Amino acid sequence: MRAEHCVAVDLGAGSGRVMLGSFDGERLCVEELHRFGNAGVDVLGRLHWDVLRLFREVRQGLAAGARARPVSLGVDTWGVDFALVDRDGALVANPRHYRDGHTAGTIEEVTHIVPKEEIFRQTGLQFMELNTLFQLWALKGSRALESASSLLMMPDLFHYWLTGEMACEYTDATTSQCFDPTRGEWAVPMLERLGLPTSILGPVIQPGTVVGPLLTDIGSECGLGAAKVVAPGTHDTASAVAAVPAEGDSWAYLSSGTWSLLGVEVRRPHVNPSVMARNLTNEGGVCGTIRLLKNISGLWLFEECRREWAGCGLDVGYDTLLAAAAASEPFRSVFDVDAPEFVAPGDMPGRIAQRCRASAQPAPKTPGQFVRAIFESLALRYRSVLAEIGGVTGIRPSVLHVVGGGSRNAMLSQLAADACGIPVMAGPVEATAVGNALMQFIASGRIGGLAQGREVVRQSVRPVTFAPGLADADRWDEAQARVGDGRDS
Repeated sequence: MRAEHCVAVDLGAGSGRVMLGSFDGERLCVEELHRFGNAGVDVLGRLHWDVLRLFREVRQGLAAGARARPVSLGVDTWGVDFALVDRDGALVANPRHYRDGHTAGTIEEVTHIVPKEEIFRQTGLQFMELNTLFQLWALKGSRALESASSLLMMPDLFHYWLTGEMACEYTDATTSQCFDPTRGEWAVPMLERLGLPTSILGPVIQPGTVVGPLLTDIGSECGLGAAKVVAPGTHDTASAVAAVPAEGDSWAYLSSGTWSLLGVEVRRPHVNPSVMARNLTNEGGVCGTIRLLKNISGLWLFEECRREWAGCGLDVGYDTLLAAAAASEPFRSVFDVDAPEFVAPGDMPGRIAQRCRASAQPAPKTPGQFVRAIFESLALRYRSVLAEIGGVTGIRPSVLHVVGGGSRNAMLSQLAADACGIPVMAGPVEATAVGNALMQFIASGRIGGLAQGREVVRQSVRPVTFAPGLADADRWDEAQARVGDGRDS
């Protein structure tokens, strides 16, 4: 069967890449066309995204894929962040970065007006100050918000620039804490009570919807003609979970990267006091699924430490740090990876050390000790979150699928298997791009649906399996007691 091609644009919070997806009727593969960095830009004390540069990089990547004559393309990005557009279709301001400090204290301010219970009942979402709802509250009364005609989540902004068509895709909309997943529409009553504008919220489209053809000038510039722009699961985690090579119902997923997104796939939102008490979240998935999960601070901690050490002239090569971690004493220091002091950039080793001292544990001193502490603490968090999810759903996963860049980290995968007491299957590494392409091929009719798509993924990749070790079970219990269950994080 003749291979069909598409282009999957995946913009993460640390880097972006443009990938060529190919499907020959049996196997789906992705090939990197263009990769580039993505980082916040501090301007006058405010942290923004450089979206115009990102759009230039996207176009460069599209041009690199022209030789394959792709029939479609689609963009996925990180969640929660958004752009405000005026009535002329222009950006009102550079979009803020979710790690910008302007949302500090906003949860307390918002929940003073609308109680937490009511917000959760209308949105089903985990409470984090970086959520769109609290970013909007922080902008309330600003000239930017008052002059906005439309709000576009980040992937919607790039689709708009590619096609001239404005729409909000479902999976990313559900990360905003402005969307009601039970009713399938914006949570207008709650937003109106908060005095936030609702007229800027546009129509919501489902994954697999054709947004429109490429604009003529972009199609000519990139050599793609009038290729269709298809909305995949535009939240990168939605695309990553679509590519989980799972079978049956007894499995959990961990999308491992800057963040660790750990959860299960269900058919309806779980919006009840037990879920709220555990600060779990209901986000939209592809093909009518819901992702019940928790956002966990992921390899951000590791990367921030590397950045700090590099500035001190230390060797921060991955192999060097992982070898040092493997040689370090196990369970020496563990900590709550979701503590609020770890959200902002800057001096991550110092903050981790202080957190350990505050809990009467020895502070890590060497890079190896820090890395070991980070990985063991992440594994403990995975353990506690799986227990929380099991407590509210009754789901006891028999396997944990780890996908994304973090699936290459064999040490962390083994620690996760040991801590959780179930096998870990690691891969695919490029899960987000694979899931993005998968949804485009479903939209074109080449793949019959999500179940068939996952069968294609199983035929296309070979995950690495990590069996749980049993010797240190008591030590994991003791380490968990030192950290606590993290429920109030």
